[in-house]
Amino acid sequence: MVNGLAYYLRQAWKKPDKETLRKRMIEWRAGEAVVRVENPLRVDRAHSLGYKAKKGVFVVRSRVIRGGHRRPRPNKARIGRRMHTRLNLKMNYQQIAEQRAAAKYPNCEVLNSYWVGKDGMHYFYEVIMVDRTAPEIKSDRQLSFVSKPANNARIFRGLTSAATKARGLHNSPFKVPKVRPSLRANNRQGN
Repeated sequence: MVNGLAYYLRQAWKKPDKETLRKRMIEWRAGEAVVRVENPLRVDRAHSLGYKAKKGVFVVRSRVIRGGHRRPRPNKARIGRRMHTRLNLKMNYQQIAEQRAAAKYPNCEVLNSYWVGKDGMHYFYEVIMVDRTAPEIKSDRQLSFVSKPANNARIFRGLTSAATKARGLHNSPFKVPKVRPSLRANNRQGN
């Protein structure tokens, strides 16, 4: 069986060239945190997640600082319950990158995103954005769902792939499926 271009692109991204990646990271660090790019860097991944080279669809590179999500400890006099610093953020870095891209482009919806690199300080993701008001999008069979009012602000409601994964909704054959509603929700309901 003969493999296509997408197969070889996927294989190349499994072991990327370190020197090229290093030069990219230096440029990306110097730039803004959310930048619109001409073409997706990982064309195979973008197409598999719904990207199309047409009006109303574009790609944004988003930068997120790595490290723990600990909140800083207050250094003024406060009540003891405010001193907790080990509160973990329940979002992953990819979801944070998608939310920042959506905040910068409020007239667009986040379709999906994928990883493009990391350095010692940052993670870099490319986020596929769709203009919900564009007539090309409204007439497209695969992308027209974005223009419906029920799909507004998908990322802020946790409906993208990265967000559903962070919420524990991606069931794997090796894990026990998440029980809905959770035990805490049942306690809250008075059961």
